[in-house]
Amino acid sequence: MGGFFGVVSRSDCTTDLFYGTDYHSHLGTCRGGLAVVDGEKGFDRSIHDISNAQFRTKFEDDIHRMRGSAGIGVISDNESQPLIIGSHLGAYALVTVGKINNLDEVAAQAFRKRTTHFSEMSGGGINPTELVATLINQGGSFEEGIQLAQATIQGSCSMLILAENGDLWAARDRFGRTPVVLGRKEDSRAVTMETTAFPNLDYETERFLGPGEVVRVTQEGAETMVPPGDDLRVCTFLWIYYGFPASSYEGISAEAARYRCGAALAKRDSVEVDLVAGIPDSGTGHAIGYANAKGAAYGRPFRS
Repeated sequence: MGGFFGVVSRSDCTTDLFYGTDYHSHLGTCRGGLAVVDGEKGFDRSIHDISNAQFRTKFEDDIHRMRGSAGIGVISDNESQPLIIGSHLGAYALVTVGKINNLDEVAAQAFRKRTTHFSEMSGGGINPTELVATLINQGGSFEEGIQLAQATIQGSCSMLILAENGDLWAARDRFGRTPVVLGRKEDSRAVTMETTAFPNLDYETERFLGPGEVVRVTQEGAETMVPPGDDLRVCTFLWIYYGFPASSYEGISAEAARYRCGAALAKRDSVEVDLVAGIPDSGTGHAIGYANAKGAAYGRPFRS
């Protein structure tokens, strides 16, 4: 699946970016990446393979050299990100999370124009994030390009764009299948996918973006550039499996939802139960809800 974190600050943002991105490590297992922008030095980017090592281990040296007042980070299941793109919109860094079902079709359409090439490859195929960049670059502005990309993509694609002036653009996918939430503290604004990252970094959750909504985040706050649509189709598997237990989506706690799922299973189950145990991590909440509703003992599970 994957997850991202972006921050705009009045001071250096690297520490918040590092830890905020790391809180999404349970959502992806392949690549991790960070990009920051500094008014004098421009973009600085780092991407590492995290398939055999933790995100923190791979990036702990990078954060000592990276400096910037704005940045974006991503944990990805497949492609290398962030990408640094040069276009008529200016230079920008881009991260995406989602699944493009018509990727081959959109790429073929781009090739037919005879003015497009893709240099970033993932497993021998086109990097979906670079494909999204080609769609964005067809717009006259970031919000116009994002709308074009969202209208073209079949599936789901939420994204963060970090402009060279330090402005951060956040867009939730057209049907809101993946969450995008805004947060703030005294000197910084942030946008992410897992609310659990916010209290651990002293951010207050401000609000969730609506389906298809696009906002521009600056040091002063978040401005809606494209209003949200009415058709919200959140992926319920976030509450059931993917989501970190301490996170909430649309104001609904992932762990509380798992308790209710377990209780619902118990009410329709006629099996006699002596002991209930859940497979960590998402199964624990289901098992506790089941045990409470069934009046059965709950036992702590172990795994090796």
